[in-house]
Amino acid sequence: MVYYPRMGITTISATITSLENPKNKVSGKFMVDTGAAYTVLPQALVDKLHLKPVKTQEFTLADGTTVARRLGHAMVEIDGDRAPSIVVLGERDDSPLIGVVTLENMGLMVDPFKRKLRPMRLMLA
Repeated sequence: MVYYPRMGITTISATITSLENPKNKVSGKFMVDTGAAYTVLPQALVDKLHLKPVKTQEFTLADGTTVARRLGHAMVEIDGDRAPSIVVLGERDDSPLIGVVTLENMGLMVDPFKRKLRPMRLMLA
């Protein structure tokens, strides 16, 4: 198990696009949380994008509660950079957030001092 400390919390603007129908696109504010593995899209965004689930996964919340959520795929755009990512197809009260899998997929990290996104130092070996 990999542990990501919850030091990277900030808010950014992002655009999410359906991979199946690129005309389905939504933009908004997302919390960035390096303690969260996956990007979470609230149900309203999932409905606008018409995203389809590919599997169901169990997750443990901060309070120890276990919940099941559907997973799907979407294109994530942050500051003009785009990359496909696995996303949680959230429920009505889930908060929109960008998780560490999406950040790493895009070569981004949270600067813990400035609380801003910056490019990661990437290694090939």
